[in-house]
Amino acid sequence: MPANVTREYLLAEDEYREAKTVPEKIKALEKMYSTIPKHKGTEKMRLSIKQRLSKYKDELEKSKVKRGGGPSFSVKKEGAAQVALVGLPNSGKSSILKVLTNANTEVASYPLTTIIPIPGMLDYKDIQIQMVDMPPIIKDISIGKGFGFQLISAIRNADALVIVVDLSKDPVRDMEIILNELYRSGFRINKRRPDVEIKKFSSGGIEISGKEYVSDVNEIKKMLIENKISNALVIIKEKITLEDFLDSLNRNLSYKKAFVLGNKNDLEKSYENLEILRKKYPEFEIIPLSAEKEINIEHVKEKIYEILDIIRVFTKSPGSDPDYPPIAMKRGSTVLDVAREVHKQFYKNFKYSKIWGNSVKYDGQRAGGDHIVEDGDIVEIHIK
Repeated sequence: MPANVTREYLLAEDEYREAKTVPEKIKALEKMYSTIPKHKGTEKMRLSIKQRLSKYKDELEKSKVKRGGGPSFSVKKEGAAQVALVGLPNSGKSSILKVLTNANTEVASYPLTTIIPIPGMLDYKDIQIQMVDMPPIIKDISIGKGFGFQLISAIRNADALVIVVDLSKDPVRDMEIILNELYRSGFRINKRRPDVEIKKFSSGGIEISGKEYVSDVNEIKKMLIENKISNALVIIKEKITLEDFLDSLNRNLSYKKAFVLGNKNDLEKSYENLEILRKKYPEFEIIPLSAEKEINIEHVKEKIYEILDIIRVFTKSPGSDPDYPPIAMKRGSTVLDVAREVHKQFYKNFKYSKIWGNSVKYDGQRAGGDHIVEDGDIVEIHIK
């Protein structure tokens, strides 16, 4: 099938040929990728562009790291999880952090008041969740503008993201900039990594299971060899494109859950802008709020807790009341996971447990280590 590329693509290709610096090459390649028609005939061309993009971005990031300099944006994780507030300048992130956590952060009506990450602790359902107000996203942070690489590294460290837009201005434009910069920086929002398993060996060549799920097995093998994988069993478990497979090889991609906060919903035009935003981005849950007037704050706290997919588990000793506070665990955790969290000796010498709560038919029910706990369960661990 012919490629039938557009005039815009050809102009971007000319830009790429004329580019002298790595950032210029990246920008041109991104234009090429965004303007090339998406059909079967351009699949390998799109793949080639993504491979070159990945190479140049790695090269650019390594050169920045080697030069060093600039502030550290690292925030040590505390509490059950870390959630990053990301948005453009003057979107109200600092006000949101303050009303959610009572953090001592500067709040002003002018942009760029947050120049380093500011953490605060959200106390919700007896669980401490660390919220971090990140420095604002601006155009081209993905190629290192300002302290772009430090900011991206700090955002990547978070367990989930809250995207903040200003409903009183142009939230669609805000979203476009934020999502574009995050995507260019290797984030995949509300998506999951392609279901591909790679088992490496010392010899034997490349064997592929699930060939029916891809369009070109030879291209898959070529990508593996380019990524220094020459002996492996590759198990493809779902239908994927060649680009999906390339993403599965890229360990620098960061898959994050996120929702959107439409701030300043008490101001003029905010309701109309909220409806426009929801039509443009139906795949996102968008919650309107006013940090200044503390409107919808409890709903926001509930959503933060929900997106982290954590549960509260209370532990107790035989004959005693449940301990406080509860332990925060990932949904799907087992009794043995809880025992490990309490103390390694409880895990090593685990015998059985007694459970009170939603995960059992009756209170005090005996359960083994593989029993999956639910939110609010009380677990009494017995050891050998």
